[in-house]
Amino acid sequence: MDAVLNWLNSVLWSRPLIALCLGAGLYFSVRTRFMQVRGVGEMIRLLFKGKSSASGVSSFQALAMSLSGRVGTGNIAGVATAIAFGGPGAVFWMWVVAFLGASTAYVESTLAQIYKEKDDNGQYRGGPAYYIEKAMGQKWYAWLFAVVTVIATGFLLPGVQANSIALGMNTAWGIAPTVTAAVVVIALGFIIFGGVRRIATFAEVVVPFMALGYILVALVILFLNMHMLPEVAALIFRSAFGAEAAFGAVLGLAVEWGVKRGIYSNEAGQGTGPHPAAAAEVDHPAQQGYVQAFSVYVDTLLVCTATAFMILSTGMYNVMGPDGVAIVSNLPGVEVGPGFAQNAVESVMPGFGKMFVALALLFFAFTTIVAYYYMAETNIAYINRKVHRPWITQVLRIGLLATVTYGAVHEAASAWTLGDIGVGLMAWLNIIAILILQKPALKALRDYEWRKKTGQPIRFDPEALQIRNADFWRDRE
Repeated sequence: MDAVLNWLNSVLWSRPLIALCLGAGLYFSVRTRFMQVRGVGEMIRLLFKGKSSASGVSSFQALAMSLSGRVGTGNIAGVATAIAFGGPGAVFWMWVVAFLGASTAYVESTLAQIYKEKDDNGQYRGGPAYYIEKAMGQKWYAWLFAVVTVIATGFLLPGVQANSIALGMNTAWGIAPTVTAAVVVIALGFIIFGGVRRIATFAEVVVPFMALGYILVALVILFLNMHMLPEVAALIFRSAFGAEAAFGAVLGLAVEWGVKRGIYSNEAGQGTGPHPAAAAEVDHPAQQGYVQAFSVYVDTLLVCTATAFMILSTGMYNVMGPDGVAIVSNLPGVEVGPGFAQNAVESVMPGFGKMFVALALLFFAFTTIVAYYYMAETNIAYINRKVHRPWITQVLRIGLLATVTYGAVHEAASAWTLGDIGVGLMAWLNIIAILILQKPALKALRDYEWRKKTGQPIRFDPEALQIRNADFWRDRE
């Protein structure tokens, strides 16, 4: 079974997908005239503008929900994995895919806003399945994405997060994975049976707290190792371009693992971000596109970079060559994953580091599992639009709890393989879709920028922009 899964993973994450992720990001950057650079000020302004309603959440809540999905084990264990198999240069390619991916996040999130709708409970729902059906007119493709997303976010990806929580807890306090699994499942059940509003409120409170706390500790470590920062930055750039002889053997792997773990972490193009983006109450679809583009920066350029610099500045990492022989072995016997970051913090703050990273990982990964549930539930809502099938939601909830249990008590390698398969399947389907459907998102960007520049009221008129099937916005007018 493992051989089959590894083969499927290698097919999905072959060079064509790496090229597709980078190429789409570059293409959208050019088409949006690098809005991810021009629009940083507007991104920050929009974070704190707008309020929730009976149907939707605020822009900040939508950002928090999105970040709860983006900021997870990929920011700690994922960075460690990228360094272990791609060398320090993989960090550079994580930065590249984040910078280019911000424009991809804008396109997919704006499309989600344009084509969102209200469900039977009056809540906003949207995402790739919705915009594929309404803008592309290919219902079979929309259903395919919805089913794949339910499987990926409900049954494949949660196990990675649970596995990292269990590893962190075991390293810090020696807690058995079975105990960790039981506690996480009980807490998770309380949240996911509470509905979308409980998820949004939970994310709004927890995500900013955990991200800021983690970055503050990282800054303390970087300050104590300030003399190492120029060398760490130089090592990353040299390794990324083959100028570091020690890592020449993993030059190609640096790109592969950097993009792979970058997409896993920031999710730009994967198709997960559009789900919380569609739930936001905004005056214009482009506004949430800006906010979601900013979330990619927070995830990778802040949180992932903090982890990478902690690990590299303290030397607490291993690097494996393509032949399986260690190139760097500074942590013999330590499994690739959260242990790199735990030992990095522990080396500077003895008695504190392993526990702190374990707690950070608990919050990071737990909120990501909650976000995954919301995304899976949104796609079930899409499937149930015409025929009500409440049993599917119950199967999802039970299946997700079972997946979390399985992931927590099994080896990390199998959990990561399943997670990568889920990300790969969604990325292939979604990136192809948004490359075809980009035009409405680009029209929305030009319209919003024109209204800002000329002082026009911020409103969205799909008829005037010749955007069809944007029923929610047309009826709103």
